[in-house]
Amino acid sequence: MPRRPTPLLVAAAVVTLAACAPTVAVDVAPYATDPVCASVVLALPPQLSDDLPRLDTDAQATAAWGRPDAAVVLRCGVEPLGPTTDRCQSVETPNGPTTDWVVVEDDGDWTFTTYGRVPAVEVRVPEAVTEFATTSFVDLLGPAVALTRQERSCL
Repeated sequence: MPRRPTPLLVAAAVVTLAACAPTVAVDVAPYATDPVCASVVLALPPQLSDDLPRLDTDAQATAAWGRPDAAVVLRCGVEPLGPTTDRCQSVETPNGPTTDWVVVEDDGDWTFTTYGRVPAVEVRVPEAVTEFATTSFVDLLGPAVALTRQERSCL
């Protein structure tokens, strides 16, 4: 007769599998300890698309989606941007808030940084992600980012 696994064996297997889950290394932002950042991270979606599920990170006030070798990375608590000549884009969330993002492309990598919000939030999208996904998911971040205080907006 086959033996059933004991609860202790099942728990050990779960812990072992969780320990094997890939973690994305992220540099912590200078103001990551702002309590609002904890609320932002908790409100983020579990996935940005079918190809971009949520991943674990190793730094406070961060999140990642995609694959460990090609991850969209969000950091809350980055230095707020001052006036800039970089492109500032207002992104409306369906039935939700509008968030202003300064959008910078650098050798195929994209950086979106909130404009006029404190604490500021940064999202980096490496070229490796844009090879299989678009950046249209930025609107999904609006409800979480709207938890930050808006002080200015794009002109």
